[in-house]
Amino acid sequence: MNGDPSTPYSRDLGDELRQVRERFTTFRARRIARMLGWDPGKVSNIEHGKVRASEIDIIQYLGRCGRPQNFIEDFLNRYRSAFNPYFVQVPDNLRTMSMAESSADKITSYDLTSIPGLVQSEEYAAALFEARLAAPDVIERNVRFRTERQAILRRHNRPQCTFYIHEHALRFKVGSDEIMEDQLMRLLFHTHVIRIVPAAIGMSGVFAANYVLWEWEKRGSTAYTESDLAQVFVQDLAGIKHCKLIFAHLDALALDEEQSRSMVADLASRSREDLSGRKLHLA
Repeated sequence: MNGDPSTPYSRDLGDELRQVRERFTTFRARRIARMLGWDPGKVSNIEHGKVRASEIDIIQYLGRCGRPQNFIEDFLNRYRSAFNPYFVQVPDNLRTMSMAESSADKITSYDLTSIPGLVQSEEYAAALFEARLAAPDVIERNVRFRTERQAILRRHNRPQCTFYIHEHALRFKVGSDEIMEDQLMRLLFHTHVIRIVPAAIGMSGVFAANYVLWEWEKRGSTAYTESDLAQVFVQDLAGIKHCKLIFAHLDALALDEEQSRSMVADLASRSREDLSGRKLHLA
């Protein structure tokens, strides 16, 4: 880790400040720095979330951008927790997670009950949200968001991704048989590294939560977990160490990449055979 103390949330809010400046003024960063009597580097560091600005700094910055008092107070309320090593958001606030994910150099994840969001098909994602009793408008928004997120896997500088997926996630039926077959085939051909955690190893491969570890070359790592109630971002060193310990444990237990792909291919083949058999029976 280098000396960059930023967090996903500080970078998110810093970018929000930049957007406010560009939307409500014609000022470039150097000009607003001169107007505030700041070094230009200070504006850059604040807008990139690299340093914690004082409340007076935020008030002066947003005041120069013409923002009203209620806007400034709301931003300050959010900014006070921007650099916390543990940070919790409501599950429908997707911007911080998206920004962290899209900028990471390496992404490692573990999923117990479902296919990772980055490699879900639209149909699988929709069926999954429906099974979790989400409202139709929430389903549409979240499916669109997941599809947009997957663009990072098509970039030339895409992150190095390793997906640890429990066997249960492959076998739990989400939606129709056709959806499951398509999802398993998508998992084979549209991912980076797949590591299946076999059910046969028992509880040693089962963790109560899903985990994601985002790693950057020039800043500290961030661990992440989510539920239907909250999103949790962890940049505390002890928390990061524990998350890495979990992935080291999974690395020792999981099938290797070739074995994992063989298992997925076998399940996809069985799904196709079962589907074909039912169609013939109905005919």
